[in-house]
Amino acid sequence: MLANSARRLISGQCVRIRSEYGPFIGEKMSKGSGPMLSIINPSTGDQIVDVSSASPADVASAISQATSAFISGKWSRTSVQHRATVLSRLARELEKRVPELAIVESMQTGRTIREMKAQLARLPEWIDYFAALTRTQQGFVAPTQGTLLNYVTRVPLGVVAQITPFNHPLLIAVKKIAPALAAGNSVIVKPSEIAPISVLELAQMAIDAGVPPSILTVLPGGVETAQALVSSPLIRKVDVTAGTKAGRAIGSIVGSNLASYTAELGGKAPILVFSDADIPSAVNGVAFATFVASGQTCVSGTRLIVHENIYDEFVTRLVEKAQGITRRIGDPLNPVSAMGTIISLTHLERISAMVSQRSKKSKVLLGGHRLTSASSLDGFDMSKGSFYAPTIIEGVDIEDELWQEEVFGPVLVVTRFKDEESGIALANACKYGLGAGIWTRDVARAHRVAEKIDAGLVWVNTHHRNDPSSPWGGMKESGIGRENGVEALESYSQSKSVIVNTASAEVSRETEDWFAEDGIEKRYG
Repeated sequence: MLANSARRLISGQCVRIRSEYGPFIGEKMSKGSGPMLSIINPSTGDQIVDVSSASPADVASAISQATSAFISGKWSRTSVQHRATVLSRLARELEKRVPELAIVESMQTGRTIREMKAQLARLPEWIDYFAALTRTQQGFVAPTQGTLLNYVTRVPLGVVAQITPFNHPLLIAVKKIAPALAAGNSVIVKPSEIAPISVLELAQMAIDAGVPPSILTVLPGGVETAQALVSSPLIRKVDVTAGTKAGRAIGSIVGSNLASYTAELGGKAPILVFSDADIPSAVNGVAFATFVASGQTCVSGTRLIVHENIYDEFVTRLVEKAQGITRRIGDPLNPVSAMGTIISLTHLERISAMVSQRSKKSKVLLGGHRLTSASSLDGFDMSKGSFYAPTIIEGVDIEDELWQEEVFGPVLVVTRFKDEESGIALANACKYGLGAGIWTRDVARAHRVAEKIDAGLVWVNTHHRNDPSSPWGGMKESGIGRENGVEALESYSQSKSVIVNTASAEVSRETEDWFAEDGIEKRYG
């Protein structure tokens, strides 16, 4: 067993961070037998902590314990009222830990503390929502013919696996864990090997709240850990947030095991700005859509399509807005810093390569480079971190990589459109279909265009809004299935139909003897 959390003074606040982390199996954190992961702060290049990863043997042991815990019924067969009560306690514990966990998230992702405080403050809503939803979910009686009572309930799937990414470590984990636990499953989470700390801390909070041992397991590790987890035939559902390539690979494994699958994959969100849009509001909205989280979100606004009548004015104002963001990039733990880092130098180099390989006729209006100077905001030395400037590029062909492929960084390509039909065509000219934005004051147009855009999420005069009750997922190559809402809870359970013969024994003897000597026709089925 690893040592309990020690307190570090960071930005004037005591933060509980262990000296070492490892797999959380059963009811405690232990040292894994897989490779050691060094968790790096992408804003400074400094090591935060070591995390021992889960080997395939650790994964097999965890699955075995989770399966035994599920079969025991200590969570899967307990009342929904009890599960809801425990989840509500977990929500309150998470609520208390938000200020320090926001610092942990900022340190391991490089995102600004203002982003992480705002995001994490909402996470208890997801747990509360699914705690309430599981209390109100009801079975039904099917109108079966004959003297039969047919009641239908929902039961948990079993042991479920979840693969979560680096960009929103705790948010995406909670979005998946809450419905899975509410439905009564045993849950095994493989967090990103780059940012696992907050998810490991959540596992201990769950035990403290009353979730039984082995019901929530967290296995840090890389590809080997993930493959061992999703390959097990004991896993009855896999829920992954990842790139489309990884999603395809995992889906092929899951399919061979006849398990359920939910995948939130890549995105390349278009934003359509019509000539009647309120320009200041739309500029602010596009800046948020594109540059929040340094563009490292699957619904990041990456393709801006502006009506030709307002194109020049709009783009000028957007460049000015982005210049202001650039001037206010500094220490991510500075509460007024506007934008954080890319997750690592490896990811930053990929972004730089995509930008440098753009078509020759395109033009960089702003950014397009790594930031290495001292911050003009607070003097923070950006040369040691993975800072990339907010970038706006015009004149990119729709066949180009920058238009078609997910950059996962603060890079926006802009183009103009002539009429509604051509704008919609440009918005749909991509293999992804997760998020999209529309800016217009014409209500009829907003509904009309939203219906024609190939995306699972369409925002009108806003962007990136999310709620535990609102389904979240993509079309085309952006994934399969939905997070959030009733759909998410039901995806972590399955229906069970019980049919009871309510006829008396005397009547049953007459009507149910299929092989009676009298030869009288009986009901079949």
